[in-house]
Amino acid sequence: MILIGLGGNLESPRTGPPVQTLEVALDELATRGVEVMARSRWWISPPDPPSDQPWFTNGVASISTDLVPEELLAVLLAVEVFLGRTRCARNAPRTVDLDLLAYRNLMQDSAKGAPVLPHPRMHLRSFVLLPMAEVAPGWRHPVLGQTVEELAASLPPKPQARPIWGG
Repeated sequence: MILIGLGGNLESPRTGPPVQTLEVALDELATRGVEVMARSRWWISPPDPPSDQPWFTNGVASISTDLVPEELLAVLLAVEVFLGRTRCARNAPRTVDLDLLAYRNLMQDSAKGAPVLPHPRMHLRSFVLLPMAEVAPGWRHPVLGQTVEELAASLPPKPQARPIWGG
């Protein structure tokens, strides 16, 4: 199973509000050799770390592709650029953010251009875990050994993601 996270909190001049931008991102992935097998509803969540920027729209998709992780990451970044993402500062507001969360059960540290797998902070984020539980119930973190449901249940009490729209 290959899982990607999608998010954004700024309107895109090309596609409009975050929900529309994320829908276009899923469509654009299909034109680049990435088939969406399942996807979550869209969720809304506060910025993390907390700030005064707009709340985020997030989701998770299960995908199929023949691309290796490094190639897939390049495609995700290219789709971000296509949809108007500019990187200026960490945790800055953004039109779109596409993250490679898990690539089968692969575990790897960063090396020249290689993504860290599984995503190093996914287990700390309700905006990843709650939509992930919709598309990959029972998924087990290959490093921590816990299911997505166990990871979500262990999150500290703070404003959590909540579903806003179908999928």
